Amino acid sequence: MERIMDHLAHERSKAQFSVEEMKIIWAGSLHAFQVSDRIARLVASDPGFRKDNRAVLSRKELFKSALRKAAYVWKRINELALSEEEASWLRFYVDELAYAYIHWSIFVPAIKGSATEEQQQKWLPLANNMQIIGTYAQTELGHGSNVRGLETTATFDQETDEFIIHSPTLTSSKWWPGGLGKVATHAVVYARLITDGQDYGVHGFLVQIRSLDDHFPLPGVTVGDIGMKFGSGAFNSIDNGFLRFNHVRIPRNQMLMRVSQVTRQGKYVESNVPKQLIYGAMLYARQTIVADASIALSRAVCIATRYSAVRRQFGRPHEDQNGNGVETQVIDYNTQQSRLFPLLASAYAFRFVGEWLKWLYTDLIQKLEANDFSTLAEAHACTAGLKSLTSSTAADGIEECRKLCGGHGYLSSSGLPELYAAFVPACTYEGDNIVLLLQVSRFLMKTISQLQTGKKSIGTTAYMGHVEHLIQCHCKVQKAEDWLNPSVILEAFEARAIRLSVACAENLTKFATPLQGFSELSPDLVEAAVAHCQLIVVSKFIEKLQQNIEGNGVKQQLETLCNIYCLNLIHKHLGDFLSTRSISPKQASLASDQLRSLYSKLRPNVIALVDAFNYTDHFLGSVLGRYDGNVYPKLYEEACKDPLNDSIVPDGYHEYIQPVLKQQLQNARL
Repeated sequence: MERIMDHLAHERSKAQFSVEEMKIIWAGSLHAFQVSDRIARLVASDPGFRKDNRAVLSRKELFKSALRKAAYVWKRINELALSEEEASWLRFYVDELAYAYIHWSIFVPAIKGSATEEQQQKWLPLANNMQIIGTYAQTELGHGSNVRGLETTATFDQETDEFIIHSPTLTSSKWWPGGLGKVATHAVVYARLITDGQDYGVHGFLVQIRSLDDHFPLPGVTVGDIGMKFGSGAFNSIDNGFLRFNHVRIPRNQMLMRVSQVTRQGKYVESNVPKQLIYGAMLYARQTIVADASIALSRAVCIATRYSAVRRQFGRPHEDQNGNGVETQVIDYNTQQSRLFPLLASAYAFRFVGEWLKWLYTDLIQKLEANDFSTLAEAHACTAGLKSLTSSTAADGIEECRKLCGGHGYLSSSGLPELYAAFVPACTYEGDNIVLLLQVSRFLMKTISQLQTGKKSIGTTAYMGHVEHLIQCHCKVQKAEDWLNPSVILEAFEARAIRLSVACAENLTKFATPLQGFSELSPDLVEAAVAHCQLIVVSKFIEKLQQNIEGNGVKQQLETLCNIYCLNLIHKHLGDFLSTRSISPKQASLASDQLRSLYSKLRPNVIALVDAFNYTDHFLGSVLGRYDGNVYPKLYEEACKDPLNDSIVPDGYHEYIQPVLKQQLQNARL
């Protein structure tokens, strides 16, 4: 039996904290850790969930493989009688995009959020037993972010008590819904509700699109796959589709009627359920993207950190623990640390703000159901802004991790190219990131205008209530160590955020109309929104550290990560902090000094900190990020497995290579 050697054991022996306790902090609770760990190992040990060959599969093979795994997941869920929580973890660790993801994460929640109890009693059992498979058809060929501009129509026919679903133009074709192209039998379709000649705007309708007998599209339905997408693997395992309707009729009771309905007589009636509840599904999706950003970034950081500790390059050779002459570990170069360690800190920061956002969402839904809308605007701004900030940072961070792995990071077997291709769409779906930041900026401008009326700012904008102090205050840092004071850091970020927002508010008054002002100042407004969102992440990380955190050395490591996250943001956005006079040039220099010191402090613990993510090698899917650090033999193995190496002489040699070498191109069949 081959002896397994841990090439990173020496690195792990340096850890100054309890890795097992940090795993619980990362998971959120002991229960969450135990369940996720058990399911992760179950998936990793099951050959039915193999994924190391994805990069060499054709599109059709990849899609069929995803179909098999989705069916196998459902089979295992039923065989093992898994709970809803366990089933969710199983789908997560299988790590293959398929129609089931859309069905469970978007289609089912849409029914729960928008259908009446009677409708839910009819449709949810079918969906929960997967007797129907659903998708979420909102985005169109011509409209994405501008939902109000959707063109698909749902016209009520009073004679037959039906809605007529129709795609009046090419650009009204539904475009992008996952699971739509080849699999879904039903779709929640968003269309303009028209009754008695009046357009009541966009509403949801439950529409069957394929036969439950032979899977053929129903009459009037044109549906298919939109084609290959960015990257190898990634979203190419799922059938993002197009959908067109030619006067397709559905019963009136298949309009999702929780907040409004059309009567038998064609009258549009709003129910007594708050229409604001309809935002629930959208806010839920955005808060899950924040959690996804933390996971995607942490996977990339785990790969880059482990490989940076294995890889040696340049430097004066010195003796290792066995007396052998070795080069310098890449992770010991300051340039590597200054690029990698802030990403590690960001992964933890996003994890904690994601936990808080999940709480905020739950609290909001409870308030909405009690007709309390006081926190809706803030929750919308938080989910929009943090979705934008974290997904953009994570996407850029994954690409930076690829670069940090040098040339080998470009190999599919590194896991990084597919990880990037699978996550980067999050910068666009559920709201384009720049559009979302502009929405946040409108919320900020409104909040500032309300300060003049004496209205108290709450929650994440509570700092705006101290506007006079924050406009005039001066940062108290006198030596580098002062930057380790959480209150000093928080005040600097609050001062920067409020000063950027106030400046935008003042400049908006110089334009003839608010519309013109928002258009001209949109780049400045985006910067103000980013500053506000970064402040939220900073404040929630600091709040996390004020909790009772158990485990030997765990809190100290989190404090170091928090300080790195904050001071690196100051370094990256130094122009903002200096131009707003939130800090002085000397204080900026001291922040850089302290940051370098923090990198040195973190260095012995970085391998243990990525181990705390508790990712199996199967889930990580990376030769470079292997737990045992046995990179080079495995890289060679992976290279030998490539289909091009199935033969010594390549297919095409006699037709295309030999004629070139033998100067016989005139006789070649080209």
